[in-house]
Amino acid sequence: MGFDCKESAAYLSALLAKGAARALQERAKTVGFAPGQLPVLVELWDEDGLTQRQLLDRLDVEQATLANTLSRMERDGLVERRPHPQDRRAQRVLLTPRAIALKHEALAAAAETEARLFAGFRRFERELLLEYMRMMLANIGRDPRI
Repeated sequence: MGFDCKESAAYLSALLAKGAARALQERAKTVGFAPGQLPVLVELWDEDGLTQRQLLDRLDVEQATLANTLSRMERDGLVERRPHPQDRRAQRVLLTPRAIALKHEALAAAAETEARLFAGFRRFERELLLEYMRMMLANIGRDPRI
């Protein structure tokens, strides 16, 4: 018996992740952010002025990835970095007025992507799928942020 990609959770989840990212990217570029920047924006909209270390602790990304993302966000006028007042080694990451103004449209873009992903699902099916996804993430040692 051979391997059937259409029956592989790993293959299908990778395909879904790629498709979902593309769907978000289509909408995000009209708003003015990149999909990889959304998790950083969400954390900073919740608590502006976090340090890079605090962002690393809250997001499931590598340090180099976050550093590159923050550099691009700074270049794009979404964040600025300022010295931390109590820790000379750390820098605070602060939203710019442009990033603050993007919040509504960016969250709407994310919600539209979610709506596309769950088109045709009933509420309990959506909730069940999300629960299964969190369980699978926990099974592979990833923090599902419950």
